[in-house]
Amino acid sequence: MSKQLTQTSKFLSLVLRHKPETIGLALDNKGWADIEELITKANTRATDIQLTRTLLHEIVADNDKQRFALSTDGSKIRANQGHSLDVNLELAPQAAPDILYHGTASRFLSSIAKTGLIPGQRQYVHLSDNIDTAKQVGQRYGKAVILTLDTQKMTSRGYKFYQAKNGVWLTHAVPPEFINIPE
Repeated sequence: MSKQLTQTSKFLSLVLRHKPETIGLALDNKGWADIEELITKANTRATDIQLTRTLLHEIVADNDKQRFALSTDGSKIRANQGHSLDVNLELAPQAAPDILYHGTASRFLSSIAKTGLIPGQRQYVHLSDNIDTAKQVGQRYGKAVILTLDTQKMTSRGYKFYQAKNGVWLTHAVPPEFINIPE
């Protein structure tokens, strides 16, 4: 991804996941933003970002993590997951794979052993169905450690899992008893 696309993607993550008020943008209760309003407000208030409909479509299509989606009529855009805002992504519970993974940094292990995985500022805990993705996530924060989660046991105890449009698995929290922390 080019520097312009990366910079614009980070900007979109900010306004569509965390702080739409940065540019005076309003999201609906499902996290959707009107594309014309987004373009107008971003181009008026964000001096180093110049959005166009073509650029937005390129980011949605080419983002390797598929962070964003367009509405079926193409008039709205939203982030697929990762919100710190309270939005209803209309995700239905899904049957999770037997094992899901969570990548973290080794310095967080003692806290995770005590409290489990919590969403922090986000709506959900983010999980992966493959080790490579979990490792990439964990490396962003230091020496990566891959945690495995017993999703069958969680499901049997009433925990629900959701899968975002981009394939990321989500749940509200993972108590310590369902986490396998490697030695």
